[in-house]
Amino acid sequence: MSALAARWRRWRFHLSALALIVPLGFAPGYFRQLSLEDGSVGLGERTIGVQRLGRWKATLAEFAVGPPVVEGPAGPIKTFSLALESVAVDDVKAAYLKIGRPRSIRSAGALFEGAPYRQTAGVAVPADANGDSEVWLTLEGWDGSIEQASLPLSEASPSTAAWLAARAK
Repeated sequence: MSALAARWRRWRFHLSALALIVPLGFAPGYFRQLSLEDGSVGLGERTIGVQRLGRWKATLAEFAVGPPVVEGPAGPIKTFSLALESVAVDDVKAAYLKIGRPRSIRSAGALFEGAPYRQTAGVAVPADANGDSEVWLTLEGWDGSIEQASLPLSEASPSTAAWLAARAK
Protein backbone atom coordinates (compact mmCIF):
# COMPACT_ATOMS: atom_id res chain seq x y z
CA MET A 1 0.00 0.00 0.00
CA SER A 2 1.39 3.39 -0.94
CA ALA A 3 1.96 6.15 1.58
CA LEU A 4 -0.73 8.29 -0.03
CA ALA A 5 -3.33 5.52 0.26
CA ALA A 6 -2.39 4.92 3.90
CA ARG A 7 -2.73 8.63 4.68
CA TRP A 8 -6.11 8.80 2.92
CA ARG A 9 -7.33 5.75 4.86
CA ARG A 10 -6.31 7.38 8.15
CA TRP A 11 -7.89 10.81 7.42
CA ARG A 12 -11.15 9.87 5.68
CA PHE A 13 -12.79 9.18 9.04
CA HIS A 14 -11.86 12.68 10.22
CA LEU A 15 -13.15 14.27 7.00
CA SER A 16 -16.48 12.47 7.25
CA ALA A 17 -16.86 13.57 10.89
CA LEU A 18 -16.07 17.12 9.85
CA ALA A 19 -18.70 16.93 7.10
CA LEU A 20 -21.28 16.03 9.76
CA ILE A 21 -20.20 18.58 12.39
CA VAL A 22 -19.78 21.75 10.28
CA PRO A 23 -23.48 22.08 9.37
CA LEU A 24 -24.36 22.08 13.08
CA GLY A 25 -22.77 25.53 13.33
CA PHE A 26 -25.31 26.88 10.85
CA ALA A 27 -28.33 25.16 12.45
CA PRO A 28 -29.38 27.98 14.86
CA GLY A 29 -29.57 30.56 12.05
CA TYR A 30 -31.41 28.10 9.83
CA PHE A 31 -34.03 27.32 12.47
CA ARG A 32 -34.47 31.04 13.27
CA GLN A 33 -35.13 31.79 9.58
CA LEU A 34 -37.46 28.81 9.34
CA SER A 35 -39.50 30.00 12.33
CA LEU A 36 -39.84 33.44 10.70
CA GLU A 37 -40.99 31.97 7.41
CA ASP A 38 -43.56 29.57 8.86
CA GLY A 39 -45.03 32.21 11.18
CA SER A 40 -44.38 30.46 14.48
CA VAL A 41 -42.77 33.64 15.90
CA GLY A 42 -45.37 36.05 14.51
CA LEU A 43 -45.36 38.24 11.42
CA GLY A 44 -41.72 39.17 11.65
CA GLU A 45 -38.92 40.23 13.90
CA ARG A 46 -40.53 43.58 14.73
CA THR A 47 -44.24 44.35 14.69
CA ILE A 48 -44.93 47.94 13.61
CA GLY A 49 -48.55 47.90 14.73
CA VAL A 50 -52.13 47.95 13.55
CA GLN A 51 -52.87 50.39 10.73
CA ARG A 52 -56.40 51.68 10.21
CA LEU A 53 -57.27 52.14 6.53
CA GLY A 54 -60.84 53.38 6.22
CA ARG A 55 -63.10 50.51 7.23
CA TRP A 56 -60.25 47.97 7.36
CA LYS A 57 -57.41 47.22 9.75
CA ALA A 58 -54.11 45.54 8.97
CA THR A 59 -51.13 44.62 11.12
CA LEU A 60 -47.79 45.55 9.59
CA ALA A 61 -44.42 44.12 10.61
CA GLU A 62 -40.79 44.39 9.59
CA PHE A 63 -39.89 40.86 8.48
CA ALA A 64 -36.20 41.10 9.41
CA VAL A 65 -34.62 43.87 11.45
CA GLY A 66 -31.61 45.26 9.68
CA PRO A 67 -30.68 47.30 6.66
CA PRO A 68 -32.20 46.58 3.25
CA VAL A 69 -30.65 43.77 1.22
CA VAL A 70 -29.05 44.87 -2.04
CA GLU A 71 -30.45 42.58 -4.73
CA GLY A 72 -28.33 43.35 -7.76
CA PRO A 73 -30.01 45.49 -10.44
CA ALA A 74 -33.18 45.78 -8.32
CA GLY A 75 -31.25 47.77 -5.74
CA PRO A 76 -31.90 47.71 -2.00
CA ILE A 77 -35.01 45.74 -0.97
CA LYS A 78 -36.68 45.77 2.46
CA THR A 79 -39.17 43.01 3.31
CA PHE A 80 -42.35 43.69 5.26
CA SER A 81 -45.18 41.42 6.43
CA LEU A 82 -48.89 42.15 6.61
CA ALA A 83 -51.88 40.48 8.22
CA LEU A 84 -55.41 41.60 7.39
CA GLU A 85 -58.10 41.50 10.04
CA SER A 86 -60.71 38.79 9.54
CA VAL A 87 -63.38 41.31 8.45
CA ALA A 88 -61.15 42.62 5.65
CA VAL A 89 -60.08 39.23 4.26
CA ASP A 90 -63.07 38.87 1.92
CA ASP A 91 -63.20 42.56 0.99
CA VAL A 92 -59.57 43.33 0.13
CA LYS A 93 -58.44 42.50 -3.39
CA ALA A 94 -54.80 43.63 -3.09
CA ALA A 95 -52.41 45.29 -0.65
CA TYR A 96 -49.42 47.42 -1.70
CA LEU A 97 -46.54 49.08 0.14
CA LYS A 98 -44.27 51.84 -1.13
CA ILE A 99 -41.64 54.20 0.23
CA GLY A 100 -42.84 57.61 -0.93
CA ARG A 101 -46.35 58.70 -1.83
CA PRO A 102 -47.87 56.71 -4.74
CA ARG A 103 -49.11 58.83 -7.63
CA SER A 104 -51.89 56.39 -8.55
CA ILE A 105 -53.00 52.80 -7.98
CA ARG A 106 -50.79 51.78 -10.92
CA SER A 107 -47.74 52.97 -8.98
CA ALA A 108 -48.91 51.83 -5.55
CA GLY A 109 -45.69 49.94 -4.85
CA ALA A 110 -44.83 46.35 -4.00
CA LEU A 111 -47.73 43.91 -4.05
CA PHE A 112 -48.16 41.78 -0.94
CA GLU A 113 -48.42 38.07 -1.66
CA GLY A 114 -49.37 35.06 0.40
CA ALA A 115 -52.26 34.05 2.62
CA PRO A 116 -54.42 36.94 3.88
CA TYR A 117 -53.24 36.44 7.45
CA ARG A 118 -49.55 36.40 6.49
CA GLN A 119 -48.50 38.30 3.39
CA THR A 120 -45.02 39.54 2.51
CA ALA A 121 -43.69 42.16 0.12
CA GLY A 122 -40.19 43.20 -0.88
CA VAL A 123 -40.25 46.99 -1.07
CA ALA A 124 -37.66 48.75 -3.23
CA VAL A 125 -35.87 51.57 -1.44
CA PRO A 126 -35.68 54.48 -3.91
CA ALA A 127 -32.37 56.25 -4.46
CA ASP A 128 -33.85 59.58 -3.35
CA ALA A 129 -35.30 58.21 -0.09
CA ASN A 130 -34.10 59.59 3.22
CA GLY A 131 -34.90 59.13 6.90
CA ASP A 132 -37.83 61.56 6.62
CA SER A 133 -39.56 59.55 3.88
CA GLU A 134 -42.94 57.96 4.46
CA VAL A 135 -44.11 54.41 3.93
CA TRP A 136 -47.52 54.21 2.24
CA LEU A 137 -49.81 51.22 2.69
CA THR A 138 -52.57 50.92 0.09
CA LEU A 139 -55.50 48.50 0.21
CA GLU A 140 -57.67 47.97 -2.86
CA GLY A 141 -61.14 46.52 -2.36
CA TRP A 142 -63.10 44.26 -4.68
CA ASP A 143 -65.63 47.08 -5.05
CA GLY A 144 -62.91 49.39 -6.45
CA SER A 145 -62.40 51.40 -3.28
CA ILE A 146 -58.90 52.52 -2.35
CA GLU A 147 -57.78 53.11 1.24
CA GLN A 148 -54.35 54.46 2.16
CA ALA A 149 -52.35 55.09 5.30
CA SER A 150 -48.86 56.44 5.79
CA LEU A 151 -46.31 56.31 8.54
CA PRO A 152 -42.78 57.67 8.83
CA LEU A 153 -40.01 55.37 7.62
CA SER A 154 -38.23 55.89 10.94
CA GLU A 155 -41.24 54.30 12.66
CA ALA A 156 -41.76 51.53 10.09
CA SER A 157 -38.09 50.53 9.91
CA PRO A 158 -35.62 52.38 12.13
CA SER A 159 -32.76 50.28 10.74
CA THR A 160 -33.58 51.36 7.17
CA ALA A 161 -33.79 55.01 8.23
CA ALA A 162 -30.38 54.69 9.94
CA TRP A 163 -28.97 52.96 6.85
CA LEU A 164 -30.22 55.79 4.62
CA ALA A 165 -28.74 58.40 6.97
CA ALA A 166 -25.37 56.63 6.94
CA ARG A 167 -25.50 56.28 3.15
CA ALA A 168 -26.17 60.03 2.75
CA LYS A 169 -22.97 60.95 4.59
